[in-house]
Amino acid sequence: MTLSDYFEGERLLKKYGISSIRSWYVDSAEEAISKANGNPIVMKVITEKALHKSKSGLVELDLKTDQEIKSAFKSLSAKAAKLKPYKIIVQEMSKGGIEVIIGGKTDPQFGKVILLGLGGIYVEAFKDFAIRVCPINKNDASSMIDNLKSENVITYGSENRKMLEGLLLKVSDMLTHTDLKELDLNPVILRKDDYDVVDIRILK
Repeated sequence: MTLSDYFEGERLLKKYGISSIRSWYVDSAEEAISKANGNPIVMKVITEKALHKSKSGLVELDLKTDQEIKSAFKSLSAKAAKLKPYKIIVQEMSKGGIEVIIGGKTDPQFGKVILLGLGGIYVEAFKDFAIRVCPINKNDASSMIDNLKSENVITYGSENRKMLEGLLLKVSDMLTHTDLKELDLNPVILRKDDYDVVDIRILK
């Protein structure tokens, strides 16, 4: 299996109507400052040799000043030097919300399956997730949400439930009609009326 280029993954999501946060590859701190344009940014290292960026210390959050961006670029470049080949990506800073993971894989017994769970750093800590065989329908998407202990937290008391159901259906459609081996959208940051996909990992 090989890791897809981040923007190849972004284009695939867009094809299925799934939006992701604005992102750019950068080759220098000055380029990162230019992309930030005075707004807070996130900086990450993308490499096949460290798939879990946060655990590996390859993410810098909420960078606001030119000096913070320069320092983060220098630090991440030093860490990534041992992980070649790599790329550094800059993203807009999300407005915040509840983090979930939406994932999928090709299971040898069941074929394509989709996963929903509490995301970010909580995935392994709480193991609060639901899995279904693809393709799923609206009732399946609804039951996945119902099965989570964190249901009321991630749906803001059902205010964004319809949006989340729609997102699950789109991911199921993508998994069903492509040859992806694995998919991790983690985290997807949910709010009452919108969401940000802030990390995309696709294995083909």
